[in-house]
Amino acid sequence: MSSSDLFVSAEGAEWVNPELGVTRRIMTYLPEMMMVEVAFESGAVGAAHSHPHIQASYVAEGSFEVTIDGRTEVLRQGGSFIVPPNLIHGVKALEKGRLIDTFTPHRAEFLK
Repeated sequence: MSSSDLFVSAEGAEWVNPELGVTRRIMTYLPEMMMVEVAFESGAVGAAHSHPHIQASYVAEGSFEVTIDGRTEVLRQGGSFIVPPNLIHGVKALEKGRLIDTFTPHRAEFLK
């Protein structure tokens, strides 16, 4: 599948568990862009990693300790961050929360 429908309801997206205390669902995507909702239990960690995609994330709920390329900041609801390609980054949920992640191009490995 190379793209989602133009309109996707919350009920139409399947949740997966990529890490302990973390669940995510693909909200919508085209080859050039993908939007993903990621839910975290308090204390859950999105392990440090890198990828060739540009990532922009919005804190929809909760607060997170976000580390990008060795720099760490705490972001609360309404905050956002952007990760240029190939920089090591990760998050820790300081409380239960949700991120809305966008990637360009889409993350093909999320579709498998």
